[in-house]
Amino acid sequence: MIIFAFASLFPALLLVPACAFGGVLPLASVFSITVLVFILDRITNAKPIEVSNENGHGLSLLIGVAHFVGLTTCVWGIAQAEHLSTSDKVLIFIGAGLWLGQVSNSNAHELIHRTSRGPRRLGIAIYCSLLFGHHASAHPKVHHVHAGTDRDPNSARSGEGFYHFLMRAWLGGFQEGLMAEKIARAGAKQVLSRGSHPYVGYITGGVLTVLASLIIGGFTGLVALLAIAAYAQIQLFLSDYVQHYGLRRKMLEDGRFEPIGPNHSWNTPHWYSSAMMLNAPRHSDHHTRPSRNFPSLELDESTMPILPQPLPVMACLALVPNIWCRVMDHRVAKWMTH
Repeated sequence: MIIFAFASLFPALLLVPACAFGGVLPLASVFSITVLVFILDRITNAKPIEVSNENGHGLSLLIGVAHFVGLTTCVWGIAQAEHLSTSDKVLIFIGAGLWLGQVSNSNAHELIHRTSRGPRRLGIAIYCSLLFGHHASAHPKVHHVHAGTDRDPNSARSGEGFYHFLMRAWLGGFQEGLMAEKIARAGAKQVLSRGSHPYVGYITGGVLTVLASLIIGGFTGLVALLAIAAYAQIQLFLSDYVQHYGLRRKMLEDGRFEPIGPNHSWNTPHWYSSAMMLNAPRHSDHHTRPSRNFPSLELDESTMPILPQPLPVMACLALVPNIWCRVMDHRVAKWMTH
């Protein structure tokens, strides 16, 4: 658990003092979640993390607290800290977007899968603070049901560029999540009030976050929040795009899709980036056993599609669609005929 804690929290521990003191810390915070991750993944020769029976609850809660401290501090730093230079603020913005999108998002994803009400509400609050609350409905009720089919907005099709996918997935996730909640509420045994609708909570949480940013930093604070939230959301969509690109479940004779299996998600074995993202790159096992805690997720390179590079590197590659397709399309074809 130590490696998970260090890899996930180290960038946040640099971001907060970076806002307070500037100097080399803004650059160090970005370095810690980019160059350092790349180097450590390389020098360890992609050695995977061993499976653990620990549940990781304590670390998830700690990262949840760090999320709100870090987001608040970064909005303040970008909007109000006069001792920071423009380059410092740009670096803090980049570091915040990367940490919130890659680490805190992975943690919120872990929390919304928990059965306990408290951790799940913390995960929802994290997504609301990134103006992305509806993901708490869309992810478990749409993505996990329809992943690997065209019914899932977050499963990229073969040949589909990231920028086209981004708009389709954001709008589709919001709409499909809303429809899933509507169907669930229609089937409820008791009459539910309009105020109890999850989307009311998501929107309220987003509004409260916007108001908090105005209090912290005025109009500039609001702009900082919107920019950080947008950047973090892009990181989330890059993850979904990469991890499901092109892989499709077959339709059975009865018109239903085959159950999701280990061959329907892309994975990576690289230990440091996996630790930083709480084993999110072990995506196949998560989809086949979504209730498993992150330290217990397994990786089988003989049955699971493996990306040629660590997940953060592949996410960068996805930003250049022509190169991405040249690297990935023949790999997709291999697994679709596997």
